[in-house]
Amino acid sequence: MLIAIVDDIAEERILLRTRLENILNQKNVEFHCYEYENGEAFLKASKEHDFTVLFLDIYMDGANGIEIAREFRNTNKDCLLIFTTTSLDHALEGFKVRAMHYLVKPYTEEELASLIDEILSRIPASEKKLTVKVNGSDLQIPFKTIVHADHFSHMIHIHTTKEKELVIRQSFGTFTAPLKEDSRFFICNRGTIINMEHAVDFDGTMFLLDDGSKIVVSRELCKPARQHFMDYLFQKEGF
Repeated sequence: MLIAIVDDIAEERILLRTRLENILNQKNVEFHCYEYENGEAFLKASKEHDFTVLFLDIYMDGANGIEIAREFRNTNKDCLLIFTTTSLDHALEGFKVRAMHYLVKPYTEEELASLIDEILSRIPASEKKLTVKVNGSDLQIPFKTIVHADHFSHMIHIHTTKEKELVIRQSFGTFTAPLKEDSRFFICNRGTIINMEHAVDFDGTMFLLDDGSKIVVSRELCKPARQHFMDYLFQKEGF
């Protein structure tokens, strides 16, 4: 998740970034924050970065936040826009540029945490990516491409679509922490996690995945596995 913070007051940017880091780290969410002291610098950067969330101050020197938002929306319709402001005077203009929320200063960390929950619920699952280190370099793996992952001999073997396997050195708990926040994933036993998007069937003790893999579920997790599979299918069909 790429987050842009636009505010001409450095202390306000630092406060927001620090609170975001505290909240998102607790939720094990992968993110990167970029700060800009004016709208013009942000607009230039937005041509190179596909921002997921934008925190935009309304009252700034130079072009104000509403003007920046109008121009930004000409090229980006999907970024979640949150105005940070001391007043709701521009609520109508905010509606016209599809602002998701107004964060009125001074705001508390609890208010921001509640907003973050809403933001995370709106981010399309297909956009979520897992950052892992492969051969010394950071690699982002879209959640949807992970079929299943297994932990043995102190290594995580990540099986992805296109029959590609990635091997990383990481604890199973650390690897699965961000995946468990997504309803598509289910831990079948002490060392295996699967993506329900790729589950074809469940016979009561074993999942059949679309790559042909058969994943055994530990006895104590068979009932939760069946329920999770059924819940996912109902959610997928929109019931």
